[in-house]
Order: sequence, then structure tokens, then C-alpha cells
Amino acid sequence: MSELEWKTAGIPWTKQLTMTATGSGQAYRIYLAVPPGEAPEAGFPVMYVLDANSVIGTVVEAVRLQGRSRNGQGSPAVVVGLGYDEEIPFATARFTDYSLPMPIDELPPFSRGGEWPRQGGADDFLRFVLEEVRPVVESMVAINRERQAIFGHSLGGLFALHTLYTRPDAFFAYIAGSPSIDWYKRLILAEEQEFVSRLQRGGQPKQLFIGVGEEEETHPTRINEHARGVAERLGVFGDCGLNVSFEQFARENHISVLPVLISRAVRWFLQSV
Repeated sequence: MSELEWKTAGIPWTKQLTMTATGSGQAYRIYLAVPPGEAPEAGFPVMYVLDANSVIGTVVEAVRLQGRSRNGQGSPAVVVGLGYDEEIPFATARFTDYSLPMPIDELPPFSRGGEWPRQGGADDFLRFVLEEVRPVVESMVAINRERQAIFGHSLGGLFALHTLYTRPDAFFAYIAGSPSIDWYKRLILAEEQEFVSRLQRGGQPKQLFIGVGEEEETHPTRINEHARGVAERLGVFGDCGLNVSFEQFARENHISVLPVLISRAVRWFLQSV
């Protein structure tokens, strides 16, 4: 038998670069997946994805498969992955970038052992995404600025809610998977109340999708209870342009829920654009 030659298998349509945030000096790995062919007249919708080191391939494949037009050609959305310049699925820096400024003494013991990383970097990270990453993306691809989404899971789900509450103008659609509300409950509920106080009838349409796994019902941080509570409280503001969807996925836990959550969230987003 002749010697076999293996080649690196890449994610279709996807390239990556390393960017260093101006403020923090943190290095990020940014993924950009662009469908082949011409952009729609209004530009491509785009989904920004947190924790890209762990999920970028799954998200791109979901968009590539579900977004095909009837003739089987193309896909209607661009995917921007926001990851870290290292090889592990979940970098420690996410505990800074996705978190609210909760005092360390109000948090439980750090799940990875040792001291908690610095808290409260969510606003700095959001500025990096909106003011540094987004201009690079828009310089390379024709983007529909009115149809952009952000997807986050766990601590990333908390970040998605924080972004909705504090910068509702930043995206059209917000996807919060299994959001880590309990650790930051005091702060995120205060942000929710302030957000609700600003809602007005006939406001600009916004979409919120919240998804959890059925087996997270027994999670010590009461993920499902908190997530369902958000959906119920915000779900009454449809006349203010806020459309809320909640879904619980059977027999899935905090990590196993990711593929089905991504598939459902991509379908939900593509149908909304």
C-alpha cells in the first residue's frame, strides 16, 4: 500500500486572524465564515458567536446546511467567531470578558480552583467587539447592519443578556443559552429592570431566544428557573417590539445542550431575517 498523505481539514468558508484589544492587550482569535457568491442586496445577516474555540465549527455547519436556498446554493448569513488565541475550548479569560463587576466575596468558590479572575470586563469586551472587530468585518463583507445577532452560552449567555439590557441598539437578535444568572443575579436583575423601564410601545423590533437543557433543572445555580423567569418577565413586552422565545431541550445537560441549542438558534435567527 502506498503511503497515505493526510492534510489539515479546515472549516468550510472560514478564515481566522489574531487581534489584540487596544484597551486590555488581550489576544483574540477571530473567525470569519463568509458564504460563497454575491451578498443579498441588503447585505448578509451576521451572527457573532462567543466561545468560538469550542463551537465555531458547529455554528458554521448549522448555518451552511440550514441556510441553503431552494436551489441548494449559498447561505444567507455570515458567522463571526469570537475566540481566544489558545487551543483549549473555554479560556480562563472568558471569566473576565463575559462577567459583571460582582465582588469576589459574593461569588462561590472558583470552579477551576484558586482565585477568581478579574471580574466585570463585559463592557470592555463589548467595546472591543463593536469598535474594533465589527469595523474589520464590515470592511471585508457586505453586512446588513439591521440584522445582526449575538450568541452566547453559560457565562456567554449572561453576556448576551447584559448586552441586550445595556446596548439594545447593538444587535437585532440576542441568543442566551443556559445563562449564568445566579452568580451575578443582583446586578443582572438591576440591569433588566432598568432596561424594562426604557421600553416603549411600538419600539424598534428586537428578538430574544433563551434555551436550556432539561437536565439543568437540577443544576445548583437554578439555571432553568432563572432563564424561564427572564423569558416570562420579558415576554409581556411584545407591544414594545420585544419578541421572546424560550425552549427547553429534552435530556440535555449544561454542555450536551450546545449542539441542539446551536441548531435551533440558527434556525430561529435565519427565519427572523
